[in-house]
Amino acid sequence: MLKPRALQSGDRVAIVAPASSFPAEELQAGVSELRALGFEPVYTEAVLARDRYTAGPADLRAADLIQAWTDPSVRAVIAARGGYGTVHLLPFLDPAGFRERPKAFVGFSDTTTLLTWLRQSCGLVAFHGPMIEHRLSRGEDGYDRDTFLRCLCRAEAPGEISHDGLEVLAAGEVSGELVGGTLTLLTSSLGTPYAFSPPRGCVLFLDEVAERPYKLDRMLTQMRLAGLLQNVAALVFNELPRCGEPGEPGEHPAARETVRRVLEGFPGPILYGLRSGHTEGPTLTLPFGVRARVVAGSRPALVIEEGAVC
Repeated sequence: MLKPRALQSGDRVAIVAPASSFPAEELQAGVSELRALGFEPVYTEAVLARDRYTAGPADLRAADLIQAWTDPSVRAVIAARGGYGTVHLLPFLDPAGFRERPKAFVGFSDTTTLLTWLRQSCGLVAFHGPMIEHRLSRGEDGYDRDTFLRCLCRAEAPGEISHDGLEVLAAGEVSGELVGGTLTLLTSSLGTPYAFSPPRGCVLFLDEVAERPYKLDRMLTQMRLAGLLQNVAALVFNELPRCGEPGEPGEHPAARETVRRVLEGFPGPILYGLRSGHTEGPTLTLPFGVRARVVAGSRPALVIEEGAVC
């Protein structure tokens, strides 16, 4: 896996919109936050394009991403938002061109598609972290600044990532390459040339939001029947916000119990409630493509054992 260079003060960070469109005021608020971190945000007019439910036609979105990636003055690329449409870009992208210029890509939700493609097709470390809309645009209310800087700006292992409320569903301790993303996107890739393929012995992080328990069951069962879980040594879930039954209390016990039931017999440790991706609090940044250790005991944690930048 190739690692991007650690970000430094003054580095140019490109904002792109590979999926759905978003409001201009969110862009300006996110730009302000990136400047507060010491970076120089850059973007083109394409970032505010609209075409039905996407941020412009696929060729425009792909060209804007390629332009940002191939610009030698740009050190990182951050997605504006998720929604839908990132999958449209894949036929336009050349893995060799991206691998020649390793740089950080940050996103989650629908951009799970790009996180997976960058890791599998390009051999690049990528970052499951805050986008512009509702995250960087809200400052520290929207994202966890500490893990963002630890993962993207320091050429050393970020170490322990944990918080109150992280639960153990199955005990144990294991290390492996950290991969994953939003469950809907990972399962929808199956059967395509870009299918998610977890490496043997990996730690799989799964993020989801606003899916009923039976849909969680369906997607996890699809993963299991497709043989993907055979390669997984440990599982880590986000809080699965709004994934309960209608009228259920805020902790959504039905979602938690669905995970527990469907994964009964899984041989490795399982953590539940890590606040990355879709979360109702500040979202944590996780590097995909580096070694991480799941500690599922009295003090549950995900420990990033390897630096994600060089």
